[in-house]
Amino acid sequence: MTNLTKTPRATATGPVAAAKDTGRRVNPLGGVAHVALFLWALATVAPLIWVALASFKSNEEIYLDEPFNLPKSWAFDNFADAWNEAHIGQYFLNSVFVVLVSTAGTMLLGAMAAYVLARYKFPGNRFIYYLFVSGLAFPTFMALAPLYGIAQALQLLDSFFGLVLIYIAYSLSFTVFFLVAFFRTLPHEIEEAATVDGAGHVRRFFQVMLPMAKSGLVSIAIFNIVGQWNQYLLPVVIMQSEDKYVLTQGIANISVSAGYQAEWGQLFAALTLSILPMIIVYAVFQRQIQAGLTSGAVK
Repeated sequence: MTNLTKTPRATATGPVAAAKDTGRRVNPLGGVAHVALFLWALATVAPLIWVALASFKSNEEIYLDEPFNLPKSWAFDNFADAWNEAHIGQYFLNSVFVVLVSTAGTMLLGAMAAYVLARYKFPGNRFIYYLFVSGLAFPTFMALAPLYGIAQALQLLDSFFGLVLIYIAYSLSFTVFFLVAFFRTLPHEIEEAATVDGAGHVRRFFQVMLPMAKSGLVSIAIFNIVGQWNQYLLPVVIMQSEDKYVLTQGIANISVSAGYQAEWGQLFAALTLSILPMIIVYAVFQRQIQAGLTSGAVK
């Protein structure tokens, strides 16, 4: 009589079995990617930690101690001295004013231009779009001399208004490029329903399309804020009075004018004050940034 009982075959165990059970393949490069990301994060975070620790130290501790040692006595006075004596407070407020106004202008003009280019067909649509995109390939330093001449001719030198206009002009390229792609992903049905209800172009844009594009607007607004906050070359060309310096100019001026007699603790405190707002902005709006960057792909 034939024995129909089959001997059980050896089954795989470990990660291979887990991969077969879940229908996924084991990626041998996953570990390498994690190591590379860890090293990248370490290279980014280590200088920030060093700056933060140095902002609480005296000159002697900065020169003689190990860079990552904790301060022997936490010199909180460095921040007060940097804010008052080094005029970092004035530079900080100048930067806040310029960045808020220029970001608001960039978002308003960029969103309107992107909406028209994405949702309306007219002769020259693609040409205008490519003009905006071509601005992404234009390095900032190549425009410094022409910008100075234009600002001088229009009497915009050493004025916050002139700096705001230049910030807006330089931020529009990426803003339009990003928002055109985002507006194209939004459904047409809601816009058509608003048209049937009698909504005009302006009402459809402000009351229908902008709320739908909220995640994309938040993402590009954060990128503009960070880019304009860290801008140095453009303010150097436009702003000439020390009391009108923005934060990047003020910190560079402290370092250059002090020479070898610099109070490095104050300087690093000023750097910490300039870095901290951007870290807070990213921490607060992290979810909105991720949603804005991925919503177009999801839709």
